[in-house]
Amino acid sequence: AMEDKRNIPIIEWEHLDKRKFYVFGICMTMMIRVSVYPFTLIRTRLQVQKGKSLYKGTFDAFVKILQTEGPAGLYRGFLVNTFTLISGQCYVTTYELTRKYVARYNNNNAVKSLVAGGSASLVAQSITVPIDVVSQHLMMQRKGESMGRFKVQNQDAKRLLVFGQTKDIIVQIFKADGLRGFYRGYVASLLTYIPNSAVWWPFYHFYAEQLSSLTPKDCPHLLLQAISGPLAAATASTLTNPMDVIRARVQVEGKSSIILTFKQLMAEEGPWGLTKGLSARIISATPSTIVIVVGYETLKKLSLRPELVDSRHW
Repeated sequence: AMEDKRNIPIIEWEHLDKRKFYVFGICMTMMIRVSVYPFTLIRTRLQVQKGKSLYKGTFDAFVKILQTEGPAGLYRGFLVNTFTLISGQCYVTTYELTRKYVARYNNNNAVKSLVAGGSASLVAQSITVPIDVVSQHLMMQRKGESMGRFKVQNQDAKRLLVFGQTKDIIVQIFKADGLRGFYRGYVASLLTYIPNSAVWWPFYHFYAEQLSSLTPKDCPHLLLQAISGPLAAATASTLTNPMDVIRARVQVEGKSSIILTFKQLMAEEGPWGLTKGLSARIISATPSTIVIVVGYETLKKLSLRPELVDSRHW
């Protein structure tokens, strides 16, 4: 068979040294988190604000938050948000295990990616949503006021407890809505992230193939992946942003109906309301996607079980 030399080797789960994979994975994710978190916070505030009442856009929000709240203002809710690392690990594990399971019945890569991507999101969201709800309420705390339903008490008292504010928010959510409060926007989250991850994989493979046919043979394959990843992320973000805006509002404003939230947004801000926070979302998705794609592939190579390293020419 005249196979293209650049046929992308797909490293499967059983080839990896799991311990290395998780340790590298967590360090890598933390580095990304720290660099993109401010944009996650900005995206949430932009999506929740009425019209352009507080911030004109991503850059404006960045500057204003720095001026009024200092660098710490850009990292509100960051510590709590780190707990979503667990869900990231569960995502990857579910993704890989589902692929393996689906392979018994169907070996088509697109089918494997779709089913695995969907299942992985389902598992990850079940862990992420409660953490998201809490961290988004923390993101809403501005100096002396809140953009959301809950306001953190005694902000000026020197907080010895790092998680003082978090505890405060958790108590308030529980008082207002009971346990259900932590799963606010669960459906909206599934409707945002399952399509997002389902759409991401096929687009990623599509862009990679297109680029690979356009570029010279010796063009490093990692470079193609580093370009296709963000392209796929931007495509997926754009397609799922309307749902993401609704998700943020449902979670922060404590609404329960997706449809009512959608109608209200359309009434107040028209169709453009659905693009709120999109550029901040793409900005926060891009570095992480590049790192995830390049990192995930490199990570897999670094984590290959030693006996496999020589046997394959990666």
